Amino acid sequence: MSDDKTVEELKKKAEKPSHDALVLHPHYKGKIMSIGKAPVRSFDDFAIWYTPGVAAACRAIEKDPEQAYEMLNKGNMVAVVSDGTRVLGLGDIGPLAAGPVMEGKAILFKYLGGVDAWPVCLDTRDPDKIIETVKLIAPSFGGINLEDISKPKCYKVLEELRNDKDLDIPVWHDDAQGTATVVLAGVLGGLKVVGKDIENCKVALLGVGSANTRTAYLMFSAGVDPKNVVMVDSKGAIYSDREDIVADKNGDTFKYDLAQKTNPDRMTGDLGEVIEGMDVLISASRPVPGTIKKEWVSKMASDSIVFACANPIPEIWPWDAKDAGARIVGTGRSDFDNQINNSLGFPGIFRGTLDVRATTISDEMCIAAAEALADLGAKEATEKKVIPTMDRWELYPQEATAVGMKAIEQGIARKQWEEKELYKHAEHIIKVARGSSEMLYKEGWIPKAPKT
Repeated sequence: MSDDKTVEELKKKAEKPSHDALVLHPHYKGKIMSIGKAPVRSFDDFAIWYTPGVAAACRAIEKDPEQAYEMLNKGNMVAVVSDGTRVLGLGDIGPLAAGPVMEGKAILFKYLGGVDAWPVCLDTRDPDKIIETVKLIAPSFGGINLEDISKPKCYKVLEELRNDKDLDIPVWHDDAQGTATVVLAGVLGGLKVVGKDIENCKVALLGVGSANTRTAYLMFSAGVDPKNVVMVDSKGAIYSDREDIVADKNGDTFKYDLAQKTNPDRMTGDLGEVIEGMDVLISASRPVPGTIKKEWVSKMASDSIVFACANPIPEIWPWDAKDAGARIVGTGRSDFDNQINNSLGFPGIFRGTLDVRATTISDEMCIAAAEALADLGAKEATEKKVIPTMDRWELYPQEATAVGMKAIEQGIARKQWEEKELYKHAEHIIKVARGSSEMLYKEGWIPKAPKT
């Protein structure tokens, strides 16, 4: 088979999910539904689940609000909140068009983590209204997943909600914290394969949006030296006294802070001018192949790692990065080697967070999740698989356990567990979620999928 034919087949493979989506989404008219978890043994049960019996449960919660976690599904409910202003690879398409992504997030939450998630797409661009809405709906949920909200607004929403003393449920920004966690796991796994240590590796990041901003901070916490990091935005490398960054230091405080911490040599220019000798390239930029050029990758250090994480299409095709000399290449897609995607993180992270009733999701909990992912994949790690894939189902209860135990260690968990019991609990909930979905499909209650 010729190389040209191989590339053409890979391109067709990459295009197929989009084709199938336009067949299957209208066939199922969405991807999620509500179904009762309590039995209806006879119509008499409605006297328990609704009036008059339900009043007793209401009074119990009124007397002791913690009983909400025993009487309601609150402890397993997450709201996926978005305004549709920064939808993966699509940009500002609005809350209605963002719906398929948010429903997709919800089905991943359920199948992979056993978490009941529901899309909440808001018709506002005002960060204060988003904050207010989240606080108003919080009594119904055990956690909030912020999704696809544009920068720098997303920072304001996340920080204000996380720091609100009256909001006692965890608020998480998956585009930032979720991406950062899985990228860190990929870096840890990749460095093990190539035999490099995190303290001395040199890292370039293309894109200084919410994903790479949080990735940078999480890598610093995990051992990467900020002096070995260069970040590049649409205007070139960032550095301490770049005029536009200084001028906007009160508007984008995180970019200003990162400019002070990284690139001590004040290198300028685009990625191609600063990438020489870098061990790792992490890109969260435009979903256009060619955004990262082959000749840039060829300047990197030997045994280099390239994670092109734009969705739905990576900034460089994996075969081009490999041809340019990269030893390990990952993308955000499940149909290529080394998927570096949030779906490996947030279902397990929320599972552990909810199970211990943590009041927040700390950086230390994220690092624990990343280390669990990397450790699970270490025994079988290869250049094509530096961390486990989604079909390695046990990664989710293992990740959940690591996150939950870290929250307990940090004193931010309201429910205490022994490690083995926490794992068994997470494992059971995830098995029930998967088994229910598979049973409904097998029995025909979820219709068979048409051929695509």
